[in-house]
Amino acid sequence: MAIESKKAAFSIEAGLAQILTYMLGNPHPEQPSYGTIATGGSFVFLKLVKGEPPQYATSKVFITRNPGNELYDVLRILQRLRQIAINN
Repeated sequence: MAIESKKAAFSIEAGLAQILTYMLGNPHPEQPSYGTIATGGSFVFLKLVKGEPPQYATSKVFITRNPGNELYDVLRILQRLRQIAINN
């Protein structure tokens, strides 16, 4: 699942509740759900495990406009999530 906004004013925090709501609706509760919040220049990855209570974790914020250019890290994570999706 992904939440994306092209508005510069959109914050990661604003998308967190929305994507967690979508992830809680996963029809396969025995498997973790993965999500991404993207704001154009920033990415955060999430993992949700259902249980009592459900638990989630977030990655650090990857900013692709930094001098270190974290875009390659984002691409590696997306490739790994793709592999997980294919194997499930």
